[in-house]
Amino acid sequence: MTDTSPDPFTNMYEAPAKLARALFAPFQGSIGAGMPDGAMMKPEDAQHWAEVGAKLQGMWLEYQAEQLANPQALASYFDPSRWTQMAQDWFRQMPLANPAEQQALVQEGMALWQQVLSQYGMGDMAGTPVADPELPLKDRRFADPRWKAHPAFALIHQTYLFLAQRVTEMVDRMEGLSEDKREQLRFTTKAITEAASPANFPLLNPVVLERTLESRGDNLVKGMEHLLADLRRGQLSHTDASAFTLGENIAVTPGKVVHETPIYQLIQYAPTTDKVMATPLVIFPPWINRFYILDLNAKKSFVKWAVDQGVTVFMVSWKSADASMKNVIWDDYVRAQIDAIDHIRERLAVPSVHAIGYCVAGTTLAATLALLHRRGQQDKVKSATFFTAQVDFEKAGELLNFIDEGQLGLIKAMSPDGYLDGRYMAATFNLLRGTDLIWNYVVNNYLLGEDYPAFDLLHWNGDVTNLPAKWHQQYLRDLYRDNRLVEADALSVDNTPVDLGLVETPTYVQAGKEDHIAPAESVWKITEHFKGPIRFVLAGSGHIAGVVNPPDAGKYQYWLNDGAPRSLKEFRDGAVEHPGSWWPDWIDWLRQQDGETVAATGKRKPGGKGDKVIENAPGRYVATR
Repeated sequence: MTDTSPDPFTNMYEAPAKLARALFAPFQGSIGAGMPDGAMMKPEDAQHWAEVGAKLQGMWLEYQAEQLANPQALASYFDPSRWTQMAQDWFRQMPLANPAEQQALVQEGMALWQQVLSQYGMGDMAGTPVADPELPLKDRRFADPRWKAHPAFALIHQTYLFLAQRVTEMVDRMEGLSEDKREQLRFTTKAITEAASPANFPLLNPVVLERTLESRGDNLVKGMEHLLADLRRGQLSHTDASAFTLGENIAVTPGKVVHETPIYQLIQYAPTTDKVMATPLVIFPPWINRFYILDLNAKKSFVKWAVDQGVTVFMVSWKSADASMKNVIWDDYVRAQIDAIDHIRERLAVPSVHAIGYCVAGTTLAATLALLHRRGQQDKVKSATFFTAQVDFEKAGELLNFIDEGQLGLIKAMSPDGYLDGRYMAATFNLLRGTDLIWNYVVNNYLLGEDYPAFDLLHWNGDVTNLPAKWHQQYLRDLYRDNRLVEADALSVDNTPVDLGLVETPTYVQAGKEDHIAPAESVWKITEHFKGPIRFVLAGSGHIAGVVNPPDAGKYQYWLNDGAPRSLKEFRDGAVEHPGSWWPDWIDWLRQQDGETVAATGKRKPGGKGDKVIENAPGRYVATR
């Protein structure tokens, strides 16, 4: 049976768009460029517009010919029909055909229009136009004054914001939904309403219209070049990739690769102090990203800062998965962490190490600690630090929307060679912040034709890594979906049952106040499972900026609570705010675990006399694609 219910998002711009066309003549003068109408333009202008149209058509036809000759593996994922189907499924779930809902929408919509038009001296409440109209609904996407300089565009974006609010409220009121399904529908609603923003459509965006008229369409040509380049690489660009070179202006802290296996390389950084802490530090970054997020440049580098504090720092650089890693599972990453710990202990002749686990590598570090405790080898790790890492996934946030059987089956189908292309994960993380990480760049780079910025953090964000398919499925099912890591002995790693309740290692836990990937409430739960002393710090910002916050930057803040809070709420209620970076608090804590120092000689200086090393940092693995 054909669904004939009205589709508000298809028609929601029809009336304001008609108004825009009717009122465009005076608006045209206000932006001072002239419409591309042959009757109003000089011959040379008409010729330029014709050339722009020909360029756009030619570029698109060339791209289509490429696709027919050599279909890309990612085509199915980026096929617009896939996302159109998602939108159709969403519409079928929404109660938009309910006559009462329709009538309420119409009545509220008309009241909104009256309110908006009254600011311009129009409508039933006509009067003197307001120089700076005060519109009822606000959103930073429409902060540019041109969105309210003309009533047509004011009505367009106010209508959109009104409808976006109402459909979100519908999800909250829908009956017969389990809480997980409701949350999934909320997420889908957010994704669809973000995509439907009039800011994303050139004929509805006054900023884009003005740029197009001023440049005589050259912005669209440049934007098409950006769009086609991204389609060819199968990934949305956020920055100018050509501006960065590993070992030259990112990942530049001096060091040597001192050990490697088929799954990781181990980097040791050169000391900058005469004395160093006796116990070295090993950092396990997430293998879903490149390690150099912690070594972006000299001013932002956590690695350099720690070295300058007199810490002997080792970094694990994970290999981006390929077909040779098709059988790699979670056990292999736990074994890799133990291997790195043992290699460092042997290399420097020390009994133990300090360890840091970031994100998924922190989850794995928790299992590593539990395994070592079970085997009576817990003294190999003197202290453990967790950066935005989860062990209990009950409150894991929006990523839980990607772990139903349908999603897991789709992910498996996308991994025919035994590994998942990292571009899929990048697209997933971008969806968590669609306005900031997708649509903002669609407008700036595709519609306005602006140049890409040279921003190191955004470059890192787009420098994706592939994931072993078996590990990824295991992680999503056992941890995210079934939350088995927190059940004593429910999981075994390397033939050893895992019980987090055995862990007594002194622990420092950092969470991000605005983290969308590992929500602070979820990170907090590690305090409910470990038995050893724990220092919890809540840092300002999110999953990346909350971690990469050097003291000299003077940004953000962090909170500490020296009491005995039993929940994150109690922690917040009794927390003391401290300005700036939490890094100095961490280094003070680390020194309390072990204050002994030694001379930075011998193998503390990697690559010195008699020390056989493999290559210079940052190594080969970080450069593999």
